[in-house]
Amino acid sequence: MRILILEDDLETLTKLLDHLTHLEDNLQTNIAVTVFSEYWQVEEHLNQGTKEKFDFVLLDRDCKLGGSFHVLDLKKFPASTIIGISSNPEYNKELLAKGVKITVNKDYQHLDNFAEEVIRIFRKNMNQASR
Repeated sequence: MRILILEDDLETLTKLLDHLTHLEDNLQTNIAVTVFSEYWQVEEHLNQGTKEKFDFVLLDRDCKLGGSFHVLDLKKFPASTIIGISSNPEYNKELLAKGVKITVNKDYQHLDNFAEEVIRIFRKNMNQASR
């Protein structure tokens, strides 16, 4: 399974990676993770590239440079593989309006619960993910 994480918060990344480690161990499968923490990486690498294939994309909105990960060219990835993960429900609603099918509101006070929900979604949708 290949996962792209567009997220700049180290605590959030730590929780997600910890839960992904457990998922990989439990499923006895390989999980490859790519992380971009600044919006320009999306503009210059993902949006310009043609070879990127991910089973899931975790899409936050803001990055510490003041930019937005929402610059991602959503047409490059199936909507069912993109999961909006903003802490601001309005930003997740914006993604839904653009055709994204799944969002999880990130709660910094309950990051373990957030990461568990993301893993639950992965498990539920793994059979549908492209290989």
